[in-house]
Amino acid sequence: MALGPRLDLRQSQSLVMTPQLQQAIKLLALSNLEVETFIAEALESNPLLETGEAHAVDAQTPPAEEPQLRDATSAEGDRALDIDQSALDQDRDTGDWSAQMSGGGGEDGPDLENRGAQNLSLADHLEQQVSPASPDGQAAFIARYIVGLLDEAGYISTPLAEVAQALGVPLIKAERGLEVVQSLDPTGVGARTLAECLALQAKEADRYDPCMEVMIDNLDLVAKGAFAHIKRICGVDDEDLAEMLAELRSYDPKPGLQFGGSVSAAVVPDILIARGKDNGWDIQLNEATLPRLVVNRSYYIELRNGCPGKKARGWLSEKLADANWLIKAMDQRQKTILKTAAEIVKQQDGFFRKGVSQLRPLTLKTVAEAIEMHESTVSRVTSNKFLACDRGTFELKYFFTSGVGGGEGGEGASAEAVKARIKALTDAENPKKVLSDDALVELLKSEGFDLARRTVAKYREAIGIGSSVQRRRAKKLAALG
Repeated sequence: MALGPRLDLRQSQSLVMTPQLQQAIKLLALSNLEVETFIAEALESNPLLETGEAHAVDAQTPPAEEPQLRDATSAEGDRALDIDQSALDQDRDTGDWSAQMSGGGGEDGPDLENRGAQNLSLADHLEQQVSPASPDGQAAFIARYIVGLLDEAGYISTPLAEVAQALGVPLIKAERGLEVVQSLDPTGVGARTLAECLALQAKEADRYDPCMEVMIDNLDLVAKGAFAHIKRICGVDDEDLAEMLAELRSYDPKPGLQFGGSVSAAVVPDILIARGKDNGWDIQLNEATLPRLVVNRSYYIELRNGCPGKKARGWLSEKLADANWLIKAMDQRQKTILKTAAEIVKQQDGFFRKGVSQLRPLTLKTVAEAIEMHESTVSRVTSNKFLACDRGTFELKYFFTSGVGGGEGGEGASAEAVKARIKALTDAENPKKVLSDDALVELLKSEGFDLARRTVAKYREAIGIGSSVQRRRAKKLAALG
């Protein structure tokens, strides 16, 4: 075989992401307020763009029908935004897409990826921990709601009775949600009083003995310096008192201040939901934060007639193309958000009518398949978007809750139902033949709950039921007594 240079012709297919398509996709992940900022910069850089009257873009979801958009998104438009994450990964090193769109330098172009990026807020820090801390989707939902009520120091001033009423759940459920929040880092968040905040930190440090409890319950005496009185009611000597005071002063009275203060900022909803006709739902974008973009055609004609040369005419044509594409991308964004929100409302109809007790397990894949879009598209749509309804304002991602496998062909069951069944099985077990976790898995599977052994163990521990060895020992002691 001869060695030497030669020319070969090959055919291959690849997906090329244009700057315009990147823009349309990245716009999906922005909230309405972030889009408003982006539009303001686009108006400044493009003389052909201007704002017109805001127009409502809404959807209606009849109770037992497919959600219908008044201005339905075309199939071609859906495909334009329905791009797999891998497609974006191919184009990461192609330069600043915003600069290519505007014709300016990368330093002046709007950076959508980094827009709004700040130090991690307390709310963001806590929300990242909620799901791992609570396998119960309902309790996690309530916990996220409570996180949204915390002030910048990490305290909650809203009575739990009001939280329960707003979410349509029993008070005990709201208390369980607060317990989830109080189990998160930093220790002390979710407290209703300074004493509760310090008590949570003392418990975490394993220093919440009866003496420390009495001291924390009498913080007014500590503040006054009434140490003789404190020694008497706590039953400690000078050395113990000094140690307790040093321990108390090591705690953080405002644990939330370790993080950014954006948690106290008012949330502006992107989507508004109200009860519609025939017991359905009216869904619309918050037009107050979405100015309508139009092209100033008369100004374009005036500039075109006055263009002195080919280069100027080319620049003007580029600005016109940019303006038209941005208007189209914004329209497509609105329709895609509405389509996704309508499906979420349809899937979680029980929540909007009756409260958190009716929250269903829901995944991005379920919504994506229902609206015939890619899962990554739904992920972008639900990022940084808030929905306002008569129960309050919620982030769209809150409606995606994990469920428990319901067996082949069955719908996922709630974690509460599984926990209740585990408790019933362990309560009724034979003291001489205590059920192992493997045995619980088999019994639950026979009842339609398809669970892994580690999941059963996690749920068992979450409701305070010991292992089979611990239960066997406890029942033997009870029998002897």
